[in-house]
Formats: sequence, structure tokens, C-alpha cells
Amino acid sequence: MINVRDKKLIQKFGYHLRELRTSAGFTQEQLANDADIPINQVGRIERGEINPTLSTLNALSRALNKTLPQLVDFPVSVE
Repeated sequence: MINVRDKKLIQKFGYHLRELRTSAGFTQEQLANDADIPINQVGRIERGEINPTLSTLNALSRALNKTLPQLVDFPVSVE
């Protein structure tokens, strides 16, 4: 269960991850394989259903050939 306070932030990150993935030309399956995480986890992150751990974010950034700061660089104006 996601804390209500964090829900919008997590959803915005999921949207951002989807944008990075699609602009890199990856399917969810390709990203999951390259990051060595379950495919359903990629989908749940992109839908804002789960809050990824730091190690998962690091794996995703490496798979997308981004630095961790680049991965989490998105507008966060959350009320």
C-alpha cells in the first residue's frame, strides 16, 4: 500500500520511467531483462502502484544507460 502522501510522486515517476523506456525503444520485457527485475515489477512501477527501492532504481538506470540522477530528474511539483 502506497502512502497517500507519496502516491502522486510515485505515479509521476512511473510516467517518467515509461517515457524514458519508450524513447530508448525498449519494451517492458526488454527493460526488465536488462535490469534483471521481474517484468510485472516494471509495469507496476510505470503504473505508480509500487515505490521502487534504490537498488531497483539503480538497475533501471543502468539498463537505460542513464545515471541515477538522470533517472530521477523529473518535475516533482506534488501538492
